[in-house]
Amino acid sequence: MKIEKYIPQLLRLDLFRDIKKEQMLDLFKYQKYSIKSYSKGQVINLNGDQCSTMDIILEGKASVQKIDSEGNAFKIAIFSSGNIFGVNLMFSSRNTYPMTVLAETDTTVLHIKKELVLELSKLDTHFINELLTVISDKTLVLTDKLDTISMKTVREMITDYLAHQAKLQKSRRVVLGMSKKELAENFGIQRTSLSRELNKMRKDNLIEFDSASITILDDFLI
Repeated sequence: MKIEKYIPQLLRLDLFRDIKKEQMLDLFKYQKYSIKSYSKGQVINLNGDQCSTMDIILEGKASVQKIDSEGNAFKIAIFSSGNIFGVNLMFSSRNTYPMTVLAETDTTVLHIKKELVLELSKLDTHFINELLTVISDKTLVLTDKLDTISMKTVREMITDYLAHQAKLQKSRRVVLGMSKKELAENFGIQRTSLSRELNKMRKDNLIEFDSASITILDDFLI
């Protein structure tokens, strides 16, 4: 795939905002990048792989997951079109992926080599400022996720999720939009742990649920 197709899309990102189309085309003509397509469920980067590129999702979605020895997956973050990942590892002295990146849907990714990232940084001060922001934000996402795991019980995670979604959806009946397995992965817990707590909450007359939604029965939860 050729970069020309995606240049207008890239120029809409804050990272490339001050770079002109002609400059982008000139920098990318030296093939210091690749554009690859991944099928749903396909590994983009495997735990332990060396990170040598800054990756931008052009189409689709990908998730960063920690998979334990028993095969349980914990989703750290989900990236969609325009999101950037890998750059925080690329400049590290330990530049290997500590987690696995999977395609959540059919996904197209732009892999930009380190040399080209450095050339872009020299070309534009706005680019380097935005790049540092991206790196900092990735660190905060991980810290927030770890705080959630270490500080909250399963019931507290469910309650916080329901309260947030009830406000967004303006309804006591929260439509999940994902399977219980996926919800458990987002919480960083096993599917059985989520089911056990949901059943306890139902028994306590706090909620009612089916395969697609959870209905809040107790005012205390919202």
